[in-house]
Amino acid sequence: MSDLTCKILIVGGGPGGYVAAIRAGELGLDAVLVEDGRFGGTCLHVGCIPSKAIIHAADSFRALAEPAALAAIGVTLPPPKLDYAKTVAWKDAIVARLSTGVGRLLERAHARSIRGRATIVDGKSAIAHSDTGEQRIVCEHLVIATGSEPFKLAALPFGGDILSSTGALALTQVPKTLAVVGAGYIGMELGTAFAKLGAKVTVVEALPRILPLYDEELTQPVARRAADLGIEMRCGARALGFADGALRVADSEGEEASVPADKVLVAVGRRPRTEGFGLERLDLTMAGPFIRVDDRCATSMRNVWAVGDVTGEPMLAHRAMAEGEMVAEIIAGKRRAFDHRAIPAVCFTDPEIVTVGLTPEAARAAHGEILTGSFPFRANGRAMTKQDDEGFVRIVARKDNHVVLGVQAVGAGVSELSSAFSLAIEMGARLEDVALTIHAHPTQSEAFHEAALKALGMPLHV
Repeated sequence: MSDLTCKILIVGGGPGGYVAAIRAGELGLDAVLVEDGRFGGTCLHVGCIPSKAIIHAADSFRALAEPAALAAIGVTLPPPKLDYAKTVAWKDAIVARLSTGVGRLLERAHARSIRGRATIVDGKSAIAHSDTGEQRIVCEHLVIATGSEPFKLAALPFGGDILSSTGALALTQVPKTLAVVGAGYIGMELGTAFAKLGAKVTVVEALPRILPLYDEELTQPVARRAADLGIEMRCGARALGFADGALRVADSEGEEASVPADKVLVAVGRRPRTEGFGLERLDLTMAGPFIRVDDRCATSMRNVWAVGDVTGEPMLAHRAMAEGEMVAEIIAGKRRAFDHRAIPAVCFTDPEIVTVGLTPEAARAAHGEILTGSFPFRANGRAMTKQDDEGFVRIVARKDNHVVLGVQAVGAGVSELSSAFSLAIEMGARLEDVALTIHAHPTQSEAFHEAALKALGMPLHV
């Protein structure tokens, strides 16, 4: 077995791993990336990108299938037809294009890559198992970026008609009936998309309401839209098992019922992907199932680093990318540390939800007296012209110095406002900074401006 030496060995080619490899190569570090699947990881192949493609297709189909909304603006069309096989092919083409692009970026950065599974021997070496054989890799720095995988329920093992999010995105036909177990962001995103594509969707959630990690004011518009789409909500209910085309559920009183379902999507969260890589050979301090790291993504072992989902929440691709970039720069000698305060989280439901920084409740707990301002999209001209004025933008700031602590929004297309929200917190903006920034008219971004004015007690358009 031949030895390969490098400065930095990265195990896992998802967003955190491949970005670490690219940045390391750009900084002149000799980097080797080992990935047992395809570059881009869960996000690119079976997560963020394909799900957003399906969501876009569903939105487009539903828009054509709502004649009343079209008639209101003077448009009449024959009933639309869906060729879902073409939809899937279009989605797959996007994924393939982006995956190929990642490979080219690695080559351009002169980062070496190995398609195979890495087995860690110790903090300085690993063995890469590929189709061409085994190769020992000796490194100065080891970066663990193995990501996460869908959480499994013993009562609903994946296989056949019981699907993980990966399986749901691989369907070649829209099921007539779909039961979704879990009303978090994955369950609600995909459940909503399939409802728009024509499936009869039932969502089963053990907690009292959908999207329980978001405050209720943000989730109410999503719940209303789900009802409009005919999605049946069974909150406060547990899934017991699946057989003969029906999901058995029990409500909070223990009363059982059956939910007809051709397919069952289990979306109850994700867990770190730590098995099969030899991580048990490392003396790592864990935080539950996750690898514990500090604000530099350093583990308890010298020169061993971990980034992304394997280190815990928030399990977001852009967080992993930022951490991967940072670790490469630290290894190259730069002074860096990671600050979680300005990480945006986006839920691509209908309407979309964005949160950055602290909620009003968390801000009060941390800083005492606060100021908040909220501006509804029903008073925003651009939202009206798009026939979608549900939702609002809310800003949270300290009362004493007006420093922005958090921004939350729910509404059509608010994901595209997330960077502006994050930038305000990252730059330490005050309410006055947002209020004195000229926002283009007519755009939905004006709601951010107006929310800041409202918090200052100087609203203009509400």
